[in-house]
Amino acid sequence: MRLSIVARPTLLRMTTSEPAAEHVDAVVIGSGQGGVPLARALANSGRRTVLIEAGNVGGTCVNVGCTPTKTMVASARAAYMARRAADYGVRLPPGDITVDLATVRSRKEAVVHSWRSGSERSIASTDGLTLVRGRARFSGAHTVSVDSRQFTADLVFINTGLRPSVPPLAGLDSVRWLDSTSIMELDHVPEHLVVLGGGYVGLEFGQMFRRFGSRVSIIQRGPRLLPREDDEVADAVADILREDGIDVLLETSALRLAQHSDGFDLRVRSNGRESTITGSHLLVATGRTPNTEELNLAAAGVDVDSRGYIPTNDQLETNVPGVFALGDVRGGPAFTHISYDDFRTVRANVIEGGNASIRDRLVPYTVFIDPQLGRVGLTEREAQVQELRVKVARLSMRHVARAVETGETRGFMKAIVDADSGQILGCAILGLEGGEVMAVLQVAMMGRLPYTAIKEGVFAHPTLAESLNNLFMTLDA
Repeated sequence: MRLSIVARPTLLRMTTSEPAAEHVDAVVIGSGQGGVPLARALANSGRRTVLIEAGNVGGTCVNVGCTPTKTMVASARAAYMARRAADYGVRLPPGDITVDLATVRSRKEAVVHSWRSGSERSIASTDGLTLVRGRARFSGAHTVSVDSRQFTADLVFINTGLRPSVPPLAGLDSVRWLDSTSIMELDHVPEHLVVLGGGYVGLEFGQMFRRFGSRVSIIQRGPRLLPREDDEVADAVADILREDGIDVLLETSALRLAQHSDGFDLRVRSNGRESTITGSHLLVATGRTPNTEELNLAAAGVDVDSRGYIPTNDQLETNVPGVFALGDVRGGPAFTHISYDDFRTVRANVIEGGNASIRDRLVPYTVFIDPQLGRVGLTEREAQVQELRVKVARLSMRHVARAVETGETRGFMKAIVDADSGQILGCAILGLEGGEVMAVLQVAMMGRLPYTAIKEGVFAHPTLAESLNNLFMTLDA
């Protein structure tokens, strides 16, 4: 007789555990204009580095900021100049200038893809650098998780940037509204674009779409556009936009929204009276919010302020040793070139053993309305608050030879000069290629040249830079 043995089933106790942490030398969270070059520099210095990115490589600038918007600004200027062709004696065939926004978008996407793919190739070709896709989350001061992977590192760098803010406006959730990202995906020109916010983003898009052919209304709660600028600069910008056919509504508060079949109604209050603005498309450009809430910074012990920004010292280190923050997420000036300079500061200190600091660095920027507004250093208002003894040089673009010759005479130049030393403390250049002209004065400030060196300098004629002679001659009048 054969004996059969029946095996009894064995109950197995299943246990779960966290994945083993991978130790690397450095973790960089975010592939913006500070994150990518920093990750590559760390890897090139012999440090095993992980670069974590939840979205597209390149950050805001390449994907939804500088690169795409300035590409579209160029298209808008082409439409503007085409409409002005007769001013230059150029006759176009009868009929209105029309804009194919789908083609504008395709051109924008091609430029963005070129820059993004270039960044991706540079990462892939860097030995010792690993790109990990996904959302980063701290589980300790020097421990970062991404999905099922966990990394520990002595050095952690946060470069997660900002995103458009959503204001607490009644009815907003019932309206198909746009932000600075989604508006660039439109394939047709809006009939009436209403812009909430009179800051840099709102003005650039407002003028852009006016030139594309939209009716545009800009709603600004405060008494002036661009509240960081001197009053005369803000007033001149408003005049330029109105000259372009834009409705600029100052001291106007948005109250509530209601969607209807043809668009929306926006109820506003101005000068104590309520009225309704009917629009086809709504752009919300009321500020930006730091991308920090999903990082679980509390687990790392990293401080954030009341708005979610990460404070740092002048070497960009947070309150936790070995954890740094770069770029917009710090709450400082939200400009690509500042993020890149943050990278240079960290590189100098962490990789090269230096003692670089962001204290007292110049912060230049350009607002890409047309004409451009280039700014660096102190405004006249700031000089007054600091009770500095200053002289103010002003020159209308109508007195700039190059501007007259090109038919681009809107705006003016303004420079703030220390009355005792003659040092240039700041400038605002609202005019043709204002950002480029501003850079000339920035270089003078970096070299601590007195204004007299610019006043007496020999510049090629006829160029915009040459007009700086005349700007500073106004101080002798």
